This record gives sequence, structure tokens and C-alpha cells, in this order.
Amino acid sequence: MTNLNPVIVLLVGGGLAFLLLIVGVVLTYRSSRSLVEDRLDRYLGEEALREVEEQREALRKGRGESMVDKQLERTGWWEGIARDLARADLRFKPMEYILAKLGLTVLGTMLGYALGGRSLLFTLTGLVLGYFGLGFFVKFRQRQRLTRFNSQLADMLNLMVNGLRAGYSTLQALEAVSREMPPPISTEFRRVVREIQIGIPMEKALDNLLRRIPSDDLDLVVTAINIQREVGGNLADILETISATIRERVKLKGEINVLTSQVKFSGSALAVMPILLFFIIYRINPDYMGQLIHPDNPSLKFVGYCIIGAGLMLIAVGYFAMQKIADIEV
Repeated sequence: MTNLNPVIVLLVGGGLAFLLLIVGVVLTYRSSRSLVEDRLDRYLGEEALREVEEQREALRKGRGESMVDKQLERTGWWEGIARDLARADLRFKPMEYILAKLGLTVLGTMLGYALGGRSLLFTLTGLVLGYFGLGFFVKFRQRQRLTRFNSQLADMLNLMVNGLRAGYSTLQALEAVSREMPPPISTEFRRVVREIQIGIPMEKALDNLLRRIPSDDLDLVVTAINIQREVGGNLADILETISATIRERVKLKGEINVLTSQVKFSGSALAVMPILLFFIIYRINPDYMGQLIHPDNPSLKFVGYCIIGAGLMLIAVGYFAMQKIADIEV
């Protein structure tokens, strides 16, 4: 009977996950908000926004739509998911992201249970990896996209400077950037141009850009543009100075990354190696490593889990310490 407990737990968890999946799909398909409406809600004025809300309330009353979507969209947690997806440039709605995360959690749990020989440790490991895996991927996409954006920013400023000196307005220079530069910087500035064209003030559009791209260099550029629009001045000379500063920072960051890459790689390898070796040895010789999980003396089982927990904690501390040492701010 004891051997069936993990199966029962897995079935119950899978059933609950499937139920939540069905509820999420129903809520998604019953939602009357389109992607265009979502964006307009953020950028329209108060009067237009009130009219859209009244129309949406009428639709909800006519269709009997649940208020769950509206309540979720007002929470900071829901808005944080939407912001993270936008920064990673993933074409997912928050509900789709939650459903995908839930599905990966169930899949990771099942794989850990099946590949780990019904071991509770492997099952929990699969659950943790499945739950946090998609979040790690989103963070990776954010860092990758931010790095590409920062590397293109100096060239973008040079293009704007040349356009301004050729007689372009600020909007025309931004439009030239959206046409001439490669992604992701062209994609983001294309959004800025479109927002300005539908009536959003340039300051608000640039603030939206800064919200999607949390870059210190971009913050400097946006601040310079906003100040120049208020007090005047030669924007081309200001941006040229900023471009030279950003180029030097990018060059210095590249040199630092080369010098610290060995430390970062060593920290990652040393953190992954013990965990990987544990699972490999456990699969090759379960009786040897199984003494930590299923010892011959049942009273020592707690001691084995304490050893595993302490080892994981020390690995995490060592990893973050090495990454912090290699993280030199420029």
C-alpha cells in the first residue's frame, strides 16, 4: 500500500492541474478583450477609456461573462507577468503563460516520477524544474534581448544624429531608426512611432519604451530627449555625446566580460556538477546513493535529507557568491 502513495499523489495533482487547465481555457475563450483593446486601454485618455469600459460592461452583462478576468487584470501580479512577457518579446497573454507553466509543472512531475523510479526526490525535482523552467526561460530571453538592444543603441544614436543634422524632426528620426535598424531596436521604436501616430504624447511613448526595455543607457537617452523638448537646445550634439559615452561603456563591459567569463563559467559548472553526478550515480547504482534517501536504518532517513538540503544550500551560496564577484558594474 505504501508503494501506491506516490501514484495517488500524482493522480490527484494531475487531476487538479487538468481541472485548472480547463478553467483557464474557458476563461480565456470567454474573454471579450482583444489584443488591440488591451493596448488601447493603456494609452487612451480618460474619457475614451471610460467609454470602452462601459461598452465592456454591457458585453459582460449581455453574455454573462465572469468578472475574474477583470479582477486579475487589475492586480500587480497579473501586470507583472504581462510586463515580463513584453520585455522578453514573447507573444503570450498572461493566462496563456500561466497555463503553459502549469502544464510544464505537471509534465516535469510525471517525468521525474517515471525516470526516477518512483522516487519522491526525483518527483519533487521534476516538479521544481517544471515550475521554474519557463520563468528561467523568460528571464533568459529578457537578458538576451536587453544585451542586443544595448549593443545597438550607439549605432541608433548615430543614425538619429545624422537625421537631425539633415533636417529631420525628432519623430522622423525615430521613424528612420524603426526602418533602418535591425531588431530588437527597430521593433521597439516602431512601437514608439505608432503610439505617437495614434495621439500618445512623445514623453508617454518613450516612457512606455523604457518600461519595456529597462536599460540605463536608454534612460539617459529618453531623459535627454524629454529635457530638450522642454528647454530646447541642440539635440544632435547631446545625442552624439551620449553615443560616445555608451560606446565606451559597451567597450569596457566587453573587456570586463572577457576577464570574468572564466569565473562565471566555473561557478556554473561547479554548481551543476555535484547535482548531475548525484543523479547519474543514483541511476547507475541506486543502492549506493539510495542510502541518503532510503537508508537501511529508517531512523537515519531524516539525516540523509538534511545532508542533501545542506549540500544544495552550500552549492547555491557558492554559485551566487562567484556570480556576485564576477558582476562588476560599469
